[in-house]
Amino acid sequence: MSAATAGGGGAGTPKALPSSGPKSLREMPHPLAASSSEEAGAELSPSPDLQLPRSIAEKDLSLPNGTPVDTSSPASSSSLLNRLQLDDDLDGEMRDLFVTVDDPKKHVCTMETYITYRVTTKTTRAEFDLPEYSMRRRYQDFDWLRNKLEESQPTHLIPPLPEKFVVKGVVDRFSEEFVETRRKALDKFLKRIADHPVLSFNEHFHVFLTAKDLNAYKKQGMALLSKMGESVKYVTGSYKLRSRPLEFAAIGEYLDTFSLKLGTIDRIAQRIIKEEIEYLVELREYGPIYSTWSALERDLSEPLEGVSACIGNCCTALEELSEDMTEDFLPVLREYILYSESMKNVLKKRDQVQAEYEAKLEAVVLKREDRPKVPTEVERCQDRVECFNADLKADMDRWQSNKRQDFRQLLMGMADKNIQYYEKCLTAWESIIPLLQDKPETK
Repeated sequence: MSAATAGGGGAGTPKALPSSGPKSLREMPHPLAASSSEEAGAELSPSPDLQLPRSIAEKDLSLPNGTPVDTSSPASSSSLLNRLQLDDDLDGEMRDLFVTVDDPKKHVCTMETYITYRVTTKTTRAEFDLPEYSMRRRYQDFDWLRNKLEESQPTHLIPPLPEKFVVKGVVDRFSEEFVETRRKALDKFLKRIADHPVLSFNEHFHVFLTAKDLNAYKKQGMALLSKMGESVKYVTGSYKLRSRPLEFAAIGEYLDTFSLKLGTIDRIAQRIIKEEIEYLVELREYGPIYSTWSALERDLSEPLEGVSACIGNCCTALEELSEDMTEDFLPVLREYILYSESMKNVLKKRDQVQAEYEAKLEAVVLKREDRPKVPTEVERCQDRVECFNADLKADMDRWQSNKRQDFRQLLMGMADKNIQYYEKCLTAWESIIPLLQDKPETK
């Protein structure tokens, strides 16, 4: 089910957002959707007890990334809205940016020890000078990229990174297992950005993929923040949202339940793996006893050796199952737990912007004295709310689609691994039956 469906409207033709109060405003046209109002999505009903003139000034507007928009003509094919409309059309044949993370290497220096990963980029996009790049990046570089994406694209859902220091159950962060688990997570992080119709065009992402000296860009700090990022970052907490629109309230409730369920599954799965590891320790002590016993029993020697070998095979199968759970199952759960938290943060930002808009609009209405137009500051604030709504709904739909695909693959893999485990155990135990049944009697 898509986010829009969950909120009570279809993905193709979203319903108008409910008013956050008992009375509604007259419809306000989105400044960015002057020529594509039918495709752009729902209208905003921002606050109760306020009436707003339909006339909205269409100047000095900008997209969330700071790009000026000429609302007197249809948006170009590269505009934010059109990119979002192409969201459902992205497939393997249309992709023009491919990123992979591989070849982890350990670096031991005087002051620190760290791991770097090779980031390989292949593209046909015109904004890249070369068709292929290969750079080495460490975890803190990925962290820098994510922070920059959050700052410059505050209306979008930014994919999560794996936990920085400790993944539960792994002590050595330089162990082969830990590094490989992190590599897979970093690879998925970049692939999700590369597949996004807006984030993949972000200037910080371009720098991350192509810059030989990334530290020079890191030192610029806040200098490259977009206008939208600045405005959202510094929204004060003095504005209080009257009521979150029903569609976004439904998304928030879903995310709360979703993260709770995944958190419970994660905790139980970790306990199961812990118990499997403890069971493995017992089995490894249990099997050899039959082998040593066989030396004392001439007539039972072969069956006892068979039991010992059978238990050893079961140990190997259980060890493989536990490793698969640790390396493949748990990381996906944790990624989506972090994903839900990221989405909640975007919802909070959206609420802050709407609360700011409602407060400013109310102040204008109280002081307007029949003026025909709303001040530009309020128009821009309303535009930010509309951008948040459109971007968040598009990203929620994309997230739901990725989630369905990821969990189908995850559960199919889990079923397959369990089937293999029980088949190996069954084969092992069946192998000793002939040793017990076909032993000829000694005359």
